[in-house]
Amino acid sequence: LHGFMGDCKDFEQAIASLPEFCCLAVDLPGHGQTEVTQDDAYQMPLVAEAIINLLVELKIEQGILVGYSMGGRIALYLATYFPQYFYGAVLESASPGLATQPERDLRRFQDEQLAQQLESGDFVDFIHQWYANPLFTSFVRHTNAAQAIARRLNNDPYKLAKSLRNIGLGMQPSLWGSLSQIPIPLLLIVGELDQKFSRINQAIAHKCRLAELEIVAHSGHNVHFEQPAKFSQLLTGFSDKLRRNSFS
Repeated sequence: LHGFMGDCKDFEQAIASLPEFCCLAVDLPGHGQTEVTQDDAYQMPLVAEAIINLLVELKIEQGILVGYSMGGRIALYLATYFPQYFYGAVLESASPGLATQPERDLRRFQDEQLAQQLESGDFVDFIHQWYANPLFTSFVRHTNAAQAIARRLNNDPYKLAKSLRNIGLGMQPSLWGSLSQIPIPLLLIVGELDQKFSRINQAIAHKCRLAELEIVAHSGHNVHFEQPAKFSQLLTGFSDKLRRNSFS
């Protein structure tokens, strides 16, 4: 599950390093080729239900869930409310949401401003402004960053605006109170240069008894792009551990 402004191709390099796995990558609502007819279908509970319905339709009974950033927030929601469909979940630079209503109100206000900018401004300017965020400093310095950022132009800014309004951090149900009850193993991956999400994920690991935290050197927010070999190694190691535990 990709992040905001991404699509199903974002994990191509990681998937290519995992030939022993059958991998399913999707375009989340508002991104790529996925079409959504009703605005409320962008909301996290309905997005989660749609993903589960897809797994059922494809007769995938269980798998390992992987999500990055926005996709990581959705993955954490799935691990909380639909754990029976997953052996475990890999959450890259993810968050359980904002803990208080004032925090959520402020974030919704900020996301609404961004949504209006997407609808009325220059999409190229928006993308450059988005990646000027210190969160993406190491990402934009990567040798392949220009091509990755250019791919963001394939998205529809009006659909991205709907995504921000409906599944942005301010709209996400807080999952902080549910972390201790998640019944499946979690692998939390963050980059050492991403101090904000390192702190968030240290707090997740403290609250969730089945979570383990991996802080990846020389990486910022987007670990699977900045350190793809290490990311694939962590996924393989997590899968091996799940397999060993299932037979122990």
